[in-house]
Amino acid sequence: MRTITVLGAGLSGLTAAINLAKEGYEVEVFEKNKDVGMRFHGDLQGLENWSEKKDILEQLKEMGIKISFDCAPFSNVIVTNCSKARKISSRKPLFYLVRRGSFLGTIDYGLKDQALKSGVKIHFQKPFPKCVDIVATGPNPNEVPGVVKGIVFETSIKDIAIVVLNDRLAFKGYSYLLITKGYGCLCSVVLHELYRVNECFERTKEFFMQELNLRMRSPIEVGGVGSFSLRNEFQKGKMLFVGEAAGLQDFLWGFGMRFAIKSGYLAAQSIITNMDYNEIVEKHFRTKLEAAVVYRYLWEDFASRRDYSFMIYIAEFLKKNQYHSLHGYFFLPKMIQKMIYPIALFHTRKKYPKLKL
Repeated sequence: MRTITVLGAGLSGLTAAINLAKEGYEVEVFEKNKDVGMRFHGDLQGLENWSEKKDILEQLKEMGIKISFDCAPFSNVIVTNCSKARKISSRKPLFYLVRRGSFLGTIDYGLKDQALKSGVKIHFQKPFPKCVDIVATGPNPNEVPGVVKGIVFETSIKDIAIVVLNDRLAFKGYSYLLITKGYGCLCSVVLHELYRVNECFERTKEFFMQELNLRMRSPIEVGGVGSFSLRNEFQKGKMLFVGEAAGLQDFLWGFGMRFAIKSGYLAAQSIITNMDYNEIVEKHFRTKLEAAVVYRYLWEDFASRRDYSFMIYIAEFLKKNQYHSLHGYFFLPKMIQKMIYPIALFHTRKKYPKLKL
């Protein structure tokens, strides 16, 4: 079998490498940084568990990924717009919290360890080769619709997940506080007019300090960006693009880890089985990408009105009607999504002219 070359040792690149190595391929991964996870500094991120019926942990195992990293399930989340608050609950976890970064316990290090044990060779800070099979180099700086600014810290507050919908705290986005086992992450996610992120984060921090009497020890700054595209370049010649390098990201709220891992797995399978990568990735992601445009449009143009009260009403409806299991890409029937999509795409293109939509 020929040697497979992967650019980027992120989640998508390592997932592809692990699956290929297990099938007997020689795999070499080239990473520009000195270790995996260097974009992150202990950030808590959510492996979302609502976009598909199958539990994400079960799906990871099916994709050859062991749960060899810290992973905390959350079945309850409090949603507030600073004046009203409601709790959404689910029988199965809504998401799993994982840490990101270059140290033991993170999902990045977990996948690195699995890759090395599978026989993958990882080259750090070495020149990229000219002949490449899989490109997993992360966000495209020209296709950034959102930015995150926050801190991680130690705290005595019990496990909790709170989402704040308020444009003063997170313009057209959301703020959140996540705490698990004495470790917290406080962030503001700005999804339009990105220059607002610093002031939004300061207001977010002030809000939680007042509301919860939050005290933070040993704070460390975290943050990052995400990239999104609809005119995705999944393949160029023999090169397969995965994760954010292919513009695969949740355009609504920025939950991209599930997309990244799945795309890496599909790239590996296309090589192993000689299937058409464009075809299988389009089949899996196209509906999700287009649905995300619809929901971003509805979020920015309708849900944000009256300080996101509509979203609080939805949370209250789910609670009263005992919706204990959410799945699928949100609530609208596919027929309605398809009707709204052309309008959403038109308005989104005007608002985000730099994105490939």
